[in-house]
Amino acid sequence: MSDITKFYSLAHICIALIGGILLLAIWYNIRKRFRQFLEEDDSQKRIDKGLLYLSLALFVWVFSGGWIYMGNLFLFTDTIIYDIGYSFFSVLNTLVLIMALFYFDFAPQFLSKNKRNTLILIGIAVVVSIVTFVLIQTFKDTPVVNGIRISSVPDLMFSCLLTWLLIVSFYRTFMNRGLKLVAVISVVAFFLMLVSQMPDVFVVMSNELYGHLIKIIAKTTFISVFLVLATSWVIQLALTPKPSEMTIKFMDWSLVKITIPSKEIYDKTIDFGSKTTQYKNLLKFAIKRKYEVGDGQYLLVNSGGEIKSQTYLSRIIENINTILQLQPISQLERKDLFTFMGQGKYRLRVIPENISIDQTLLEEFNKTS
Repeated sequence: MSDITKFYSLAHICIALIGGILLLAIWYNIRKRFRQFLEEDDSQKRIDKGLLYLSLALFVWVFSGGWIYMGNLFLFTDTIIYDIGYSFFSVLNTLVLIMALFYFDFAPQFLSKNKRNTLILIGIAVVVSIVTFVLIQTFKDTPVVNGIRISSVPDLMFSCLLTWLLIVSFYRTFMNRGLKLVAVISVVAFFLMLVSQMPDVFVVMSNELYGHLIKIIAKTTFISVFLVLATSWVIQLALTPKPSEMTIKFMDWSLVKITIPSKEIYDKTIDFGSKTTQYKNLLKFAIKRKYEVGDGQYLLVNSGGEIKSQTYLSRIIENINTILQLQPISQLERKDLFTFMGQGKYRLRVIPENISIDQTLLEEFNKTS
């Protein structure tokens, strides 16, 4: 094992270990401080474990790096035991990353909080790992054919899918939080991670020094992006209004009075005027939240649902901000009023007892619905 490989392996282990510990510490602190807020949904009672799984992914890097280092140090990289360990850590890393994305609100819709599709992806990851192991054993004597390392092809193909999922999820998340530069950096980091795998497949691209340099840069940036994500999440949670502090009162057609202390909004009357669609949609959410239970409190927001697009939710927030002429620091975001529960389901965050609807208005709305 060359000095360059030794340096890379040890640096990889140390960087991943420190990053994993920091991320785990931040997640534990968030869990402790915001537990009640994160469990506000009665139907899902969950604590967002996205950061936990990201930290576990870094610890898997530590163990896989240690396994590779020990294999090279004690010269057992050509044994079947080494191949089994390598495949195991590879699939384990993929599994925890997929589980992390399951908790991302801005992951592709087919994955975010969708257990069925998440399990399908996990199954594919396991199959890819098994196929990779079989190819390693099959092409043990001639691993490279026409400049391509056959055993690494399935893993690279699945890495392309995983990279796309990570790029979409992190880019959308950071853009939604107003961190445009970080969003771009996250895309570059995940792209570099994919590029760093290319030499494992295409031998002509192999260069020990530059290959390890790209991997170190990619993984360090990767971990830094995770830490920024954790920090931005803390800020987001701290600034998100508590459901119990918000009140909303529907007084008449187009007239709504709201109170959100954390946003410095106290008994403000909103006249939607001609924006009847936004008013009716907000009233639908309020009626569902106040008079239904469990799944009945949600509205389906997609092409086949009661509300056809998420754009309508954004318009409600935009109209409220415009009508009240709120300062930038007090402006509402979609997450302040609506909880996304996955698979196109949204629910008003205001607790039922803090929702008031004029009885005559309610009767008129039920007649026209």
